[in-house]
Parts: sequence; structure tokens; C-alpha cells
Amino acid sequence: MEVRSIDDNEINSLLSLNEDHFNDVKSKRIAPAKVQDTFVAFANSDGGDLYIGIEDKSGNGDRIDGLSEQEEANAIISTLLEETQPAVENVLLEFLQVDGKGLILHLAVPKSPKVHYTASGDCYIRVNAQKRKIKGERVTQLGYSKGAEPYEVKAVAEVEIGDICQSHTLQEYMARVQTHLPAGVFLRKQRLLSLKDGERVPNVGCVLLFDESPQATLETRCAVKVYRLRTTDFEYKREQLEEMPITINGGIEEVIRKTIDQVSKYIDGASFQDNGKLVSLQYPSEASKKILVNAVIHRDYSLNDDIHVRIFDNRIEVQSPGKLPEFMRIENLYEERFSRNPNVVRMLHNLPNPVNHDIGEGLDTAKNELKKAGLVDPVFQEKENAFLVIIKHQKIASIEDVILSYIEENPEAELTNKLVRQLSGEDDMQKVKLALQKLRGNGRIKPVDENASAFNFRYIKS
Repeated sequence: MEVRSIDDNEINSLLSLNEDHFNDVKSKRIAPAKVQDTFVAFANSDGGDLYIGIEDKSGNGDRIDGLSEQEEANAIISTLLEETQPAVENVLLEFLQVDGKGLILHLAVPKSPKVHYTASGDCYIRVNAQKRKIKGERVTQLGYSKGAEPYEVKAVAEVEIGDICQSHTLQEYMARVQTHLPAGVFLRKQRLLSLKDGERVPNVGCVLLFDESPQATLETRCAVKVYRLRTTDFEYKREQLEEMPITINGGIEEVIRKTIDQVSKYIDGASFQDNGKLVSLQYPSEASKKILVNAVIHRDYSLNDDIHVRIFDNRIEVQSPGKLPEFMRIENLYEERFSRNPNVVRMLHNLPNPVNHDIGEGLDTAKNELKKAGLVDPVFQEKENAFLVIIKHQKIASIEDVILSYIEENPEAELTNKLVRQLSGEDDMQKVKLALQKLRGNGRIKPVDENASAFNFRYIKS
């Protein structure tokens, strides 16, 4: 079995690893059956890296306490590879030699197209840094999500390995994760090369991550288009575009960061005109970031469409190609998780300060940030071949409270049904009309002109 000596940089990188959705460390003294629980959880979820011979961070003293010889790992390897039901295929094994401290056994576990069980018949999945035992219907649902090979591992025969190895994006990535492996070996170990006619070539995930221009290389569209629309209407017209849509190209991390920056430019100055007066809106940027990251890393790249991000006067819409997978439903989005592109998700997560640092919690974070800003939860919709997330600038507070707050801050303001709808995010004209009439009846507001027509009715503070 391969033995590779590692230097101080790689040792420090291993010791700084946080146990999370994709990484786990175990003592060499752990029982093989306990390791198998984690091994099965990785295979049933999005894959991951397991290191045996490293003590937990909570312990005292030197954390590296490696195996004295390869044979010491025989019981663990046998349990994992021979007693897991069914066997997990394409596991990469290697020993990492640390001078004076022995051998660390490293297992790179792929996401498997099958459902796996331990020798005792238990089924586990990985949820953040924990393994979770599942039973019954949940195992059935996991099986539904398996079977088809992810599109991200489809071979892209038109791309030369040498071109990817020489790309600035890959070289920069390898420096950031502090690996000294040859580029080709690194790509193979990270499952970013697939077989095509007997040869290993870059796959879709590899191109998305490290090609200099994935949008020109791949058969399907994989850019992001960002629109700023000066309207609150559900159907918009070309003349309502503030400017032509911005198309964002590049590697997947670059696309995420540029999209976040572009959307931030639009929402930081989000506002609408009311009778010549500029009314500002406030969106929590962290909420939009989490939803944008999810759209890019979990979209279906086999579909020939871009991600569309539309910033309206009263909402943000993020539409990504691909419907929810079989067992995922709008009702369980906050409880369940699924990675359509597990290798891409893992590679981004392995970076220092990753864009997807809170795996499985992005939507929760977005929801909480919106709540802190006094806005309603994001709205989810499934389209024919896409998934839509809507961030509404709709207040949790009642329409009456929104009106009273606004006129306290703007005592000279004139209120209209349209203005209140824009301020509150409430689309229903009748509900707004009733709220205005209620406040008029309570003496909080009064009409500017008692005889104005219904469409020109305006109110001011009493």
C-alpha cells in the first residue's frame, strides 16, 4: 500500500482540521466497529476523509500517535472494506509517514451510489460533524436519492489533464490547502478525474472548479445572470431593466464571489421612487449570500440553463436549474440535506474560510438573518425544471405597525396604498386598504383630500 512522507506544512494542515461534514480523525486505539460507523456515514452521504492515528483536539499532549507498522491497521481495513454491506467501492487508502511518530492511515471515502450498512446492520448518514443512525422510511428515502451517477463525475474528454494542471486556479487552490502532491496525483485523489475510453480525463466537477473558462468548455450553460428590475410586478418588461443583465463567468468559487459582490451592489442601495421621493429598503446581505451559494453549488449542471438572480423593487428571486431530488420536499428543506455535486461541495469546503462553511445550515442562517431584520422567511417554489427562492421585503410586523413606524420616521410623508404595499411587502391591495381605513378610524392618519378618487387617495399623519 502507498506510503507517503508528509512535511511540517501538511502535518499542521491535518492538525488544524475541524471535524465536520467531510473530515474526521480517530485515535489508533479506536475499535474497528466504531470507525465503521463513520465510514458508512461518509459513503451514504457526500463522501469524506478519515484519518486514523490522530487524537481528538480535546486531548492533552501530542495529537499525532501513529501506527507503528502497516499491519497494525489490518483489523480496521478488513472491517471497513470487507464487512461493510455492500462493500464501498473506489475507496482510496494510503499511509502518511510522520517522522518519529508513526503512520497515519488515510481513507478517502467517495459518495456511494448505494446504501451501506455496518456489520451489525445499522445505517448511518453524516450530518455536519456527527454520524446519525437512520431507520425505516428514512433509509428508503436515502435509497431513492441514490442510483444515478452524479453529473459532476461525467468525463470531459475535450479537456487535457495538462491544461488543468497548469491552470492558475488549481495552483492557487493547492497552495491554499497546503498540499505538495503533483497536480495530476492531487486531482486523481480528489476524484476529479474519470475514465473515458480507458484513460483518466478531467470530469465536470474538475472543470467547474479549475478550468480557466468552464462556460466555454462545458456543453451546458453554467454562468449566473444578475438582473436589476425597477418594478414590483411578477411579469416584467424589458424597459423595466435598470441595465442589461450582468453575466458572471469563471470557476465556481470565482462565480460565487462575483455574484455576491454584484448582488450586494444592487441591494446595498435598494430603493424605490414614490411620487419623486426615494424610499430605501434594507436586506440582510448574509441571507442573500447563503441562498446564492446554495444555488451555485447545488444546481443541476446537466441542464442547459444559467442561474438567474433578479432584484426587484420589493424582492430578490434566485432561480437555479434542477428540481428538488426525490426525498427532498419544500416542507423538509430545513431538516434534510442533499448534495447534487458532492465533490464540488467538498472541495470548496476544504478551503480556509470557505464560501460554504456552514454546510447543511445555509438556509437556517438565511432564515434567521431575515428574522433579525424583521422580514418574513424565504419562500420556496418548484418550477417545471428549476428551483426558486424568493427573499421578500415583507415585514413580520402587521401592516398597521409598518405604517405607524414609517410616519413616525417621516412625519411629513403622504401615504398611498401602493407605497404601503412596497413598504410592507404585502401584495394584497384590499388588506392594505383595510389597514389604512382602520388607522383612519383610530385617528392615527387622515386623508389629504376627502373628495379624491379612490385611485388618488392619500393620507398624512393626524
